[in-house]
Amino acid sequence: MLTKLLVLGFSVVGLYVVQKYVEFSRLVKSIQSHPRFTTVFSQRSIIGNILPRIPGVSRGRLATWAEKHQPYAKAGWDAVANVTLVPRTSVTLSLVDAAAIKEVTLSRARFPKPVKQYKVLSFFGDNIVASEGDDWKRYRKVAAPAFSDRNNKLIWDETVRIMLDLFDNVWGSQESVVIDHALDITLPIALFVLGAAAFGRRISWKDDEGIPPNHQMSFKDAIHEVSMNCFIKIIFPNWAMGLTEHTRRVRLAFEELDSHMLEMISKRRNAEKKEERHDLLSSLLDASADDPSFTDRDLTGNIFIFLVAGHETTAHTLCFTFAMLALYPDQQEILYQHIKSVLPDGRLPTYEEMPLFTHSMAVFNETLRLFPPVNGIPKYSAEDTSLTVGNAAGDKLVLPVPRDTHIVINTVGLHYNPRYWKDPEEFRPSRFLEPDWPRDAFLPFSAGPRACIGRKFFETEGIAILTMMISRYKIEIKEDSQFASETFEERKARVLAAKPGLTITPIRVPLVFKRR
Repeated sequence: MLTKLLVLGFSVVGLYVVQKYVEFSRLVKSIQSHPRFTTVFSQRSIIGNILPRIPGVSRGRLATWAEKHQPYAKAGWDAVANVTLVPRTSVTLSLVDAAAIKEVTLSRARFPKPVKQYKVLSFFGDNIVASEGDDWKRYRKVAAPAFSDRNNKLIWDETVRIMLDLFDNVWGSQESVVIDHALDITLPIALFVLGAAAFGRRISWKDDEGIPPNHQMSFKDAIHEVSMNCFIKIIFPNWAMGLTEHTRRVRLAFEELDSHMLEMISKRRNAEKKEERHDLLSSLLDASADDPSFTDRDLTGNIFIFLVAGHETTAHTLCFTFAMLALYPDQQEILYQHIKSVLPDGRLPTYEEMPLFTHSMAVFNETLRLFPPVNGIPKYSAEDTSLTVGNAAGDKLVLPVPRDTHIVINTVGLHYNPRYWKDPEEFRPSRFLEPDWPRDAFLPFSAGPRACIGRKFFETEGIAILTMMISRYKIEIKEDSQFASETFEERKARVLAAKPGLTITPIRVPLVFKRR
């Protein structure tokens, strides 16, 4: 019996391999019928970036980050096409050409978002990220008022308050503060700001939030666990989430976050005193009151997306920013002197002065260029069409793009493309102070109608944090005797080491904050 089952199993696998080979051959022949498409075509078959690196089989989830612009330089064009065998045989066109990318992002009808790929993020309900068409328009219309200039001022003021709380009540009179991993401070900063400015939930550094009644995990711990382990929930089926202690904790975090969000909605909705607020939760609640089709699951779905996106993206970017300034003290001094020129008397910065902190913005943008939160932005062709791509020599090539072609906007490859960025590997914030810097080649927030609605929220918070921190503290890399003999490049590689997550995640950034 066992022998028969083994034979049957091998037969099924064999038939699957033959089927995939036939599909692959047909697809290659189809591509070869388009000579211009063949120019950028690579017959390297990949399993993709979901699985870990398997030598000779898959490039791993960090491949895009590791390779940057190299595959395009090797191909001689700012577009590369690959065939993927699993989960189905298909062509993926990867772009790092700014003009072609702009055409894709602006042409929503020709190049829509593959919403199915984002359905895995609908843990708590449909949301603005995992929707398209009328649903997306509805969610964006509902969320838009929360990202007004009035709310941006609230974001700035809350960020300044949270930073002062850190300086005065946590670090106090310490002349030097050692942090083993900068995420230990950037994650709570981002969460505190998001809680206060988006959901009206103030959490201070000294609060021992504890576990509230009828809960097994605090709100802070639940959102942290969920944002750090989303992929566990995506990869493992529900029945497998109880197999290990780690997966059980992740499962509990999702259950607890759901409960916390529903309580937050109920508390605001049933409050005896209705306060006039202009935050995200108020906008979502107003929409649910005016539109019966806007359910509590629409509320929790969108709250979750803004919590995770606003929490993790900000925290990781700030962590990399602090690391770069510690590695390049000359750039940190330039930033400090500029902040002093705006605030010579050491007073607190105001939201109205945000446009004056041009160098803070430049440092933040340069970090986003070097460490874009998302490696690739997926699209697909809804019709038979074409795109014009170029190369370093100034040549142009009109590429046929058949219907259902997968398209990836390679943000990392674009940000390291020497056609747009001189010496792209260098940390040079001043490039963003030039009037003609290449805006179309800078896509940390995507572009076009589907660009990130929270960009101004993110920038306002980031500039306030960076300005407050550098005005009061000098940042250095924590010295460690075991790394005493390392070169600068070795130190840089160690401090900037990253792993994949919902966004690119720094592994360990050990820093020292010294009072100025």
